[in-house]
Amino acid sequence: MTSRPESLDLARQDAGLSQYDLWVRYFALGGMTPSLELEAVCHGAMVATDHDRDRIVHALNERFTELGRNHPVPYSEDTGKHP
Repeated sequence: MTSRPESLDLARQDAGLSQYDLWVRYFALGGMTPSLELEAVCHGAMVATDHDRDRIVHALNERFTELGRNHPVPYSEDTGKHP
């Protein structure tokens, strides 16, 4: 999967999660971004910090693990964007 911002929403759809379900999972991991802003990040309308984006990615990858799939959404360190 690519690291383009909109790929987060494609991953969300592929994981079978509603926007709300993704936000609940993200929030449970300590994410503090409001649900509307999280949706904007997933659609590429806003940019998240690497740390916040990685929380979103972690929530998605946990869901993929539940579905018996590997972690298809790359973390920031995997995309070469992380210092």
